[in-house]
Amino acid sequence: DAAPEDEPFVVAQLGQSLDGRIATPTGASRYINGTCALDHLHRLRAQVHAVVVGVGTVIADDPMLTVRRVPGRNPARVFIDPRGRLPETAQCVRSACARRIAIRANVSVALPGVEEIVIEACNGIIPPHEIIQKLHERGLRKILVEGGARTISTFIAAGCVDRLHMLVAPMIIGSG
Repeated sequence: DAAPEDEPFVVAQLGQSLDGRIATPTGASRYINGTCALDHLHRLRAQVHAVVVGVGTVIADDPMLTVRRVPGRNPARVFIDPRGRLPETAQCVRSACARRIAIRANVSVALPGVEEIVIEACNGIIPPHEIIQKLHERGLRKILVEGGARTISTFIAAGCVDRLHMLVAPMIIGSG
């Protein structure tokens, strides 16, 4: 555990094809990586306090964001949802097996069991530094940024990623 004890530690994870694609032309990204990579991802989830995804990933993939493939505790699920598009029917929103937090920008949408943090957007983007700070204030120190591409890119560009795990699948997607 290389994470400092008193400050946030952020890991980003992404899976890609041999030709550097993280999704098909239709935007589908599930199952690019195989079972070993999924086991690794679930082990990462079991080691963090929170897993962060953008609302686009929730809408496109309907992920569970649990550690069901390995022993461990499910992390809090954090959804970056600036405009309140988070579907109440999504698996990760409906399931109460872990804390659920929506990060919003100047909009409030009450969803059952989902905490809400409102952070002012800057040029349409909720600043990653502020997301990390607000999560840390709530006891969520170790954070996994899991997707999608825009969310991970925004955290990297802001200098907010301490470690990047990149898993490469033995496949070619082509355009995407």
